Amino acid sequence: MSQVFIHRYLDELAELQRLAGTHRETVVREAFKGLLKGWGRAHDLKFVPEYPLPTERGFVDGALVDPIRIPFGYWEAKDLDDDLDREIEKKFRKGYPQDNIIFENSDEAILVQNKRQIARCSIEQVGKLESLLTQFFEFENPNIARFKRAVAQFTADLPDVLDTLRRLVDVSFDRNIQFRRSAERFLKHAKATIHPNVTPDDIREMLIQHVLTEDIFSKVFGQDEFHRKNNIAKLLYQLEATFFTGDVKWQTLRKLAPYYTTIHATAAEVRGHHEKQAFLKEIYQNFYRVYNVKLADRLGVVYTPNEIVKFIVQSADYLCSKHLGKRLIDRHVEILEPSAGTGTFVSELIEYFRRSPAKLKQKYLEELHANEVAILPYYVANLNIEASYAAIMNEYVEFPNLCFVDTLDSVEGLGQFSGHQSDLFGAISEENYSRIKKQNSRKISVVIGNPPYNANQIRENDNNQNRKYPRIDARIRSTYIKQSNATKTKQYDMYVRFFRWASDRIHDSGIVAFITIEVFWMPETLMVLEGS
Repeated sequence: MSQVFIHRYLDELAELQRLAGTHRETVVREAFKGLLKGWGRAHDLKFVPEYPLPTERGFVDGALVDPIRIPFGYWEAKDLDDDLDREIEKKFRKGYPQDNIIFENSDEAILVQNKRQIARCSIEQVGKLESLLTQFFEFENPNIARFKRAVAQFTADLPDVLDTLRRLVDVSFDRNIQFRRSAERFLKHAKATIHPNVTPDDIREMLIQHVLTEDIFSKVFGQDEFHRKNNIAKLLYQLEATFFTGDVKWQTLRKLAPYYTTIHATAAEVRGHHEKQAFLKEIYQNFYRVYNVKLADRLGVVYTPNEIVKFIVQSADYLCSKHLGKRLIDRHVEILEPSAGTGTFVSELIEYFRRSPAKLKQKYLEELHANEVAILPYYVANLNIEASYAAIMNEYVEFPNLCFVDTLDSVEGLGQFSGHQSDLFGAISEENYSRIKKQNSRKISVVIGNPPYNANQIRENDNNQNRKYPRIDARIRSTYIKQSNATKTKQYDMYVRFFRWASDRIHDSGIVAFITIEVFWMPETLMVLEGS
């Protein structure tokens, strides 16, 4: 297969030279770029053109990056008339990477690894070029290798750490009056906001997730104070401080110290906000795969590729203009992401609005809304959304409209207009309570996102059934079930519930911009709904 890539490259190079009548680098380099792209896909590597070098030293013509956005290897193209050796020397003096980089001028290719020239050949020598590229793609980036080793060690050590933490929490609940009172107060509020069936075990797991990730997520964006300022994190920090400090904390987490150290070192290599977002997602997915497969399965945890997110945002904008007479950025177009996950859709909306900074500020503060029910993605969503805004506006402003709440249990706003909100009885924090009230009082025009789906969950018979949502399930019975031949499980899948909730939430008109993988009762992925 590798020689197929090479022959395709040589054919494209010859065609470009013939059609353009030139050997100029900016023209013919497209052929080698295509070769790297195709070969890279086979190794789960993404080609990034004009990849920025650290410390503002310019751009290398291309880089192949791995799924956690760490550069795997680099490529620099030169003109046919350039002296490659002289050009390589100049680039290295300028600070170009020397760990794994190919230089080529459409006549000759040179591979440098770990500051040594490893291979050199004419591009017409198919066998030697194949060997050079094979060595390039077999290179083991030490940062990636270290990260993989750390994840493997994390996978081995986390179960013991979890057992220790759970015992600590249980003992503290029995013997530590201050902790017990704080935990009971937290549980009472959680029942009102997240779900009436929240249990002490749920609070324990929420606290443990906070303990295990408080350092990781804040360090990626360099916002060490996030957990002390965010309204939900602040309460969990207070709860943690009643029993888990000092030597107890150090002794409990020391097995995971190499993982944390590697995460920090790897995060330092990640440049650019979008890369950091992708890195956080990868860390989060790795964490959940080890921490709680059942919970991830029940919640239908899925992370949406950025390309799909962009398509949905642009399509929703088009439909909003066509059917509602306004653009997403306009006033009185309230947008809600009901299952925010790591905040991908809201972050992309902020990026989409970057050309209208005055409107963006108003939208960010007043008309962009999001909900998340699990503590880990709630943290990541906060960091992603706030960092996206700061990168564009050059100022940090807390995102005031992210609610820590179970969307499907937050039914006060369904089918109601602004000003007809029923009060909730309580919330995790007064600020969170205020945010939920604010959201439920608004007339939502656009519901956007990738709802959880788990109709075919892998552990359906392993005590992993979905929670009950009486209001939404009753609506499903009275609408969709009458028109559906779906199996029993699929009728009340989280995916179906979110469609029902979203349809009701926009009341008599609006846009539901969701990803669908199969058609139920609706013919389009992006729907304009009028009436429910």
